[in-house]
Amino acid sequence: MAFDWNDIPVLLALERHATLAAAARALAVNPTTVGRRLQAAERALQVRLFLRDGGSYRPTAAGQVLLQRAAALQGDVQGMLLAAREEAQSVAGSVRLTSVEFLLAHWLIPQLPGLAARHPQLDLQLLGDNRDLSFTRHEADLALRLARPQQDAALVMRKVGELGYAVYGAEGFAAARPDDWRRLPWLGFDASLGHLPEARWLQQLDPQDGVRLRVTAVTSLQRACQAGLGLALLPCLVGEVPGLRRLSGVELSRELWLLCHRDLRQTLRFRALADWLAERVAADAQLLSGVPS
Repeated sequence: MAFDWNDIPVLLALERHATLAAAARALAVNPTTVGRRLQAAERALQVRLFLRDGGSYRPTAAGQVLLQRAAALQGDVQGMLLAAREEAQSVAGSVRLTSVEFLLAHWLIPQLPGLAARHPQLDLQLLGDNRDLSFTRHEADLALRLARPQQDAALVMRKVGELGYAVYGAEGFAAARPDDWRRLPWLGFDASLGHLPEARWLQQLDPQDGVRLRVTAVTSLQRACQAGLGLALLPCLVGEVPGLRRLSGVELSRELWLLCHRDLRQTLRFRALADWLAERVAADAQLLSGVPS
């Protein structure tokens, strides 16, 4: 017969209160239940744990050893549970957030002092990656993505905003009109990123002389455009900088989606960061969408 660890609180109560009746009252059970659990524990361990002296019970030497270890174990377990509750209920600890690099560099990072002031114990790790990092493999805790993900029961997802794209060029292209675009030099993405909506937009425009320069990062595209190498379809967030002129309205919009693993949504630090991100996207809706108010 195996020892039942649920008997430990019963044995500790009997040591503390010395009688079956008093221990039963403390545990809100029947005195016969306390007596039965004591007998079961002694049978499982094949050792006498308490001596009966009239109606009182006092531990044997073996019982004292067991009860001392049991009290320490119970204290460790209670401390562990308290620490786990405090961890879940405090905005402190590590959170891994993934998004595309340009959104982190050009939009999120300049706002982090505000997050640090609000939640100084939050340890944020930023993962700039175009890939969909796995939540189930713990590659990321939260994600801000530029498309609605496939439905996944393990994820909590919400649309928080939109990211607008427009045509930009250096000052030398300031007079360019849409009718001129196909005849002008263009900058775009490498073929490995041809699946992106902004890459498909340029393919549909089909510039007469092709694409002058191809890159793999939005920041490189922005810098090449600033250098006057050609026109580019850029996120308005990235294009509104000195040295660039906006030459169109919003030509393309991509949805911003905030994702979190369902098992993490009740942990306060993840919820606090998610709420802060949604708040900041809403506050910067005009900048991100590229649509004037």
